Amino acid sequence: MIKKIVIAVILVTTVLLLFKYCDFKKNDEADISYNTNLIQQQIVNVGKLVVTEGHFSEVITYKNQQKYLMNMVSFEKKALIVVNADVTVAYDLQKMKYDIDEKNKTITIVSIPKEEIKISPDIQFYDVEQSKLNPFTGDDYNKINKSVKANLAKKIEKSTLKSNAKNRLISELSKILILTNTMGWTLQYEGQIIENEKDLGQQVKM
Repeated sequence: MIKKIVIAVILVTTVLLLFKYCDFKKNDEADISYNTNLIQQQIVNVGKLVVTEGHFSEVITYKNQQKYLMNMVSFEKKALIVVNADVTVAYDLQKMKYDIDEKNKTITIVSIPKEEIKISPDIQFYDVEQSKLNPFTGDDYNKINKSVKANLAKKIEKSTLKSNAKNRLISELSKILILTNTMGWTLQYEGQIIENEKDLGQQVKM
């Protein structure tokens, strides 16, 4: 009789332990699934266009000569050109690639899209001088537009526009870092564990 009672107790205990284990495993999987969905949602929220805007102005003088009769006769055209340009530096974070490792609770940023620089110049001509033998043509306007954009590109490189855009990028990516740290997950980029915003700033290259 006692032997039967002992066996019954052991069976009941075993069944309870099995139920408890299965319930724990189920809750753990549900928790991981919840965390993964939450992180994915945060990445979607971050995945927007991060834009920094700037404005540049410059005044240039354009000259061109057409020479005839062994350079003894020339016809010149020139103009004063005022340029006002709006410039944007943007990151389309919807193009960011990442990998979620649920088992090791790790988010790996695989790649960050390169910045997109858009230059929109407004070109105004003043004091235009030309002749019928050397008028302004579409080729002149193309040359001027190309020269203006090249000069603006140099100014952008010397300005703080790209560094400001990077700072905004780091600010957006830090939202993912904060969430992963809060939930006990790890954020990685280029083989390095990102523990704080400073680490992130050092890893992200312009």
